[in-house]
Amino acid sequence: MAVPRYTVGALNIAIVSDGTMWRDGGAVFGAVPKVLWSRVCPEINDRNEVPLGLNCLLVESEGKTVLIDTGYGNKNTALLKKRGVPVEHGRLLASLEAAGVSVEDVDVVINSHLHSDHCGWNTHRAGEDLRPTFPRARYYVQRAEWEAALHPNERTRAGYDAEHLLPLAEAGQVEFLEGEYQVTREIRVIETPGHTADHAAVIISSGGETAVYLGDLVHHAVQLERLPWLCAYDDLPLMSMETKRRIVAEAVAHNQLLISAHNTFPGVGRLRSQEGKTQYVTEAGGA
Repeated sequence: MAVPRYTVGALNIAIVSDGTMWRDGGAVFGAVPKVLWSRVCPEINDRNEVPLGLNCLLVESEGKTVLIDTGYGNKNTALLKKRGVPVEHGRLLASLEAAGVSVEDVDVVINSHLHSDHCGWNTHRAGEDLRPTFPRARYYVQRAEWEAALHPNERTRAGYDAEHLLPLAEAGQVEFLEGEYQVTREIRVIETPGHTADHAAVIISSGGETAVYLGDLVHHAVQLERLPWLCAYDDLPLMSMETKRRIVAEAVAHNQLLISAHNTFPGVGRLRSQEGKTQYVTEAGGA
């Protein structure tokens, strides 16, 4: 399994994949008609679903191995197979192994938010027990996002699963954040509300260069180019658009490397502005 690698100043970062999941195209692109979104996302199955990458970020900083998001995991595999749904996720541990990293090597896990496709490998099954997948890691998450995940409402409950969370608290491995937080001198968590009220992005900075792990700020690269194209999964769509406006402006102005959780693997690119139009340009990594 190839692990694309990039440099940000003196830092080396790697994109590790949990595979692919399929989601309804109408939900991914919200109010945008299919006649428009299908032009930029032509791969559609017979259930009107489109493929979304499950891209996680691995970085070494100040002697710490940091993993950002943990994908969908494998706890739902048996149920999906029983329903006849193809399973193309659950591959993160193999991807980490290909990057030369074991679960014991991970010192820090950062969750952009706690929807199941971003924190599924936070825990794993050991027989009948649920345990933290990364036994030495501190798990960083916004406190308000944690509370929202454990006390969802009628609209949000489908996105969260306490199985990914409670074993971490029981093991005493959770670090609750209250807004912006400096994890190391090179890694900073910032607030990017919209997809959820307490969604976060992660800024990696070194040597005057910056990369941004976007989490679910977007679900497809075209949503970086077109601000009004929003996902139906966003809890606060108008706030999501304003957050996106800010992040896009900074990315263009400072030539930032952008990592999207759900763009086609590896989900990395930059934004260029030309004649008043913003264009996303994919950037290939080295092996």
